[in-house]
Amino acid sequence: MNARATPSEGQTYTQILKSTALIGGSSLITVAFSIIRNKAMAVILGPEGVGLMAIYSSIADIAQAVAGLGVQSSGVRQIAEAVGTGDAEKIARTAFILQRISIVLGIAGTLLLACLAFPVAHLTFGDHQHAASVAFLSLAIFFRLASAGQTAKIQGMREISVLARINLLTAVFATVVTIPLVYFFGFEGVAPSLVAIAAVTLLISWWYSRKMPQSAGKVSPPQFRQELGGLLKLGLVFMASGLLTLATAYIVRIIVLQHGGIVAAGLYQSAWALGSLYAGFILQAMGTDFYPRLTAIAGDHTACNRLVNEQAQVSILLAGPGVLATLTFAPLVMRLFYSPEFYGAADLLRWICLGMLLRIIAWPMGFIVLAKGEQAIFFWTEIAATVVHIGLAWLLVAEFGLVGSAAAFFGLYLWHSILIYFFARKLTGFRWSPANLKIGLIFIVSSALVFCATLFLPFWQATAFGSLAVLLSGLYSLKMLIGLLPPEQLPRPVRRWVLRVA
Repeated sequence: MNARATPSEGQTYTQILKSTALIGGSSLITVAFSIIRNKAMAVILGPEGVGLMAIYSSIADIAQAVAGLGVQSSGVRQIAEAVGTGDAEKIARTAFILQRISIVLGIAGTLLLACLAFPVAHLTFGDHQHAASVAFLSLAIFFRLASAGQTAKIQGMREISVLARINLLTAVFATVVTIPLVYFFGFEGVAPSLVAIAAVTLLISWWYSRKMPQSAGKVSPPQFRQELGGLLKLGLVFMASGLLTLATAYIVRIIVLQHGGIVAAGLYQSAWALGSLYAGFILQAMGTDFYPRLTAIAGDHTACNRLVNEQAQVSILLAGPGVLATLTFAPLVMRLFYSPEFYGAADLLRWICLGMLLRIIAWPMGFIVLAKGEQAIFFWTEIAATVVHIGLAWLLVAEFGLVGSAAAFFGLYLWHSILIYFFARKLTGFRWSPANLKIGLIFIVSSALVFCATLFLPFWQATAFGSLAVLLSGLYSLKMLIGLLPPEQLPRPVRRWVLRVA
């Protein structure tokens, strides 16, 4: 793809950057408040508190994945398909049924986790000491699933600005509620803080969802069964995928917990949170806007492949400099966002950053499988990813200690990127554009060199080398991103600068 894009391509790039800016901007503020919460957790409770929060979060995530049956993700896809055809009645009907079934599933999930609190606590911690907290945590399942039904409708209709507001307000109020709970109740306030965050999310998503068209007219029993069947058929595949991902994260944390105790679990969680911090902006925007847009044109392979290449190009250019910066300043980042007690997580953070770069490259291709509705391919690639990640974690933690848990994540995406490219080629004839091959090679080589510098050079020399790489890559990304936009979309000072350097 040329830097001077055709008008249609330029408009596509504009849409990608606008949606990324909206979701990424709200995510930036969300992350800022998340950092405040994590910092408070680290200062008040130390690594043990961070580790406990991570384990409770994993339990809640798995329970949500099981109880939710994947209907949120399948609902987004079905609403996006209806939007692509302009069928307003189908949009309203799917949203109505989705919201109702989400409430029912939320109630069922809460009861299920509450009943299994003792065995879950024993499986996780080896005793029943945390059973009461796990039982209380079950309330979060209802709040999460009820909220998910509302946000799925908003996402499927591509109301990106509304989703951005929901994310922003949730971050603000969650922080206001969470820190006092942890401060006054210590470790006993960790589970209530997760419930409070889920409750706040439900209230805010309900407030915005109620402002959108609600009426679906009369839904006959055959229509209800048809829509529900469609939601559950694909939803169960999404559920299995989400459950596998969450179970993998849970098992890896258990491996870390058994190897190094709850302090090691806290170090791993802190590295994971920061490693996914910057990449999370790109990935969240991709899942929020790109997925519904790709679903609407999935039948046109040429348009589909072009959109994937365009999304990947923007994502790599946005994420690359951030990954290099995190690799370079990992020890300083750990001190800034946590405390000196977390220095041991710097090497983990670097490995996770390398994996995140590969993840950003692979994700746009992965959405081809979702948009095409290829349930079997999607399911078995997730099974394979689970086996590879857990197997690598088990082997590498035993061999290299805690850092092996992060290296396993890099190994996973090295393998997964190759696999998903194979299936994308098979489904739509996808190929990387020459521009993406060049950009990907630049950032992969740069990341490898900076990573090696942190291993073999003295600290200040490695930092100087990495800083130079960050500066040069940032300027390169900025120039390329500006070149992707139509000139009339650029602010006048930027337009004059482009004309001078062209």
